[in-house]
Amino acid sequence: MYKIAIDANGGDFGVETTVLGSMMAIQKYKDLELILYGDEEKIKELLVDSTRITVVHTKDTISMGEKDPVKAIRSQKEASLCLAMKACKNGEADACVTSGPTQCVVVGAHLLVRKLPQMERIALCPFVPNMDGQPRLLLDVGANVELRKEHLGSLAIFASVVSKEVLNVKEPKVGLLNIGSEPGKGREIDKETYYYLNDLKEIHFYGNVEPTEMVNCPCDVVVTDGFTGNICLKSIEGTAKSMGAMLTQEIKSSFGGKIGYLFMRKNLKRFKKRMSTKEVGGAMLFGLSKIVVKAHGNSDPIAFFHAIRLAYDMAKANIIEKVVSKLPTIEE
Repeated sequence: MYKIAIDANGGDFGVETTVLGSMMAIQKYKDLELILYGDEEKIKELLVDSTRITVVHTKDTISMGEKDPVKAIRSQKEASLCLAMKACKNGEADACVTSGPTQCVVVGAHLLVRKLPQMERIALCPFVPNMDGQPRLLLDVGANVELRKEHLGSLAIFASVVSKEVLNVKEPKVGLLNIGSEPGKGREIDKETYYYLNDLKEIHFYGNVEPTEMVNCPCDVVVTDGFTGNICLKSIEGTAKSMGAMLTQEIKSSFGGKIGYLFMRKNLKRFKKRMSTKEVGGAMLFGLSKIVVKAHGNSDPIAFFHAIRLAYDMAKANIIEKVVSKLPTIEE
């Protein structure tokens, strides 16, 4: 039986999303137990099916607009996010899922869950939809503004193990996000990182990957610093959203477009699903001693269910132990 701690109060919509998503997960996975940390009264109003669900009461919630993450984590010890992370750290749960504010999640991961001894940095890593239907891993997308080549190497190993064990990629290829495909492109750190990753035996290094290739990516894992990765991710999300809006405008602009929509409706729904962030379960925090999944703050129940699914898949794959078995070789 796998246990996952849920920050039920977190996110833009709180229990209205997390409770419904949790019930969906319980119905899907018969070997799953959930511990919901949140407002018990509000949770039980929505909890139609409490099978394998335990509620731990707390009204304290870290605000989505929190401007001082360190102070919030240290002062709000009874907040649902903190309690869920502590349960994960103490072995009461195999993983933690939250849709709370990103920087508070990152700080909480550092202070409450802690890094693996072999990791100097942690990274935020989402699944990025791809043309072939197989998501790609992009990291870091916001936990670190700057990263050294050694940090990126450790994170590349971590991501490669996840790609292999969770996404079933036999031999994951790792790319370095850069402004050009040639080895000599980019800043000095990019050039150094290229040759460092190329010599790293624990990964299969592909080379540089340009931002234009991200949605039709030749690699399974793409590494970069958190500043660059965040810009890249938001550019992809913004473009996908705008393209969808433009397509809707064109369809509605003429009678022929509306008629054509009737014939293409199923195709358009499949397209929307392929590009939807709801389907990929948010982002993982790599480098920690425990599994932590960060769902989007504006997640609906389906998106939150997929975040739980991701945490469940990682726990079932015993991902942390498998990563640890690979990491010591680069510390020698």
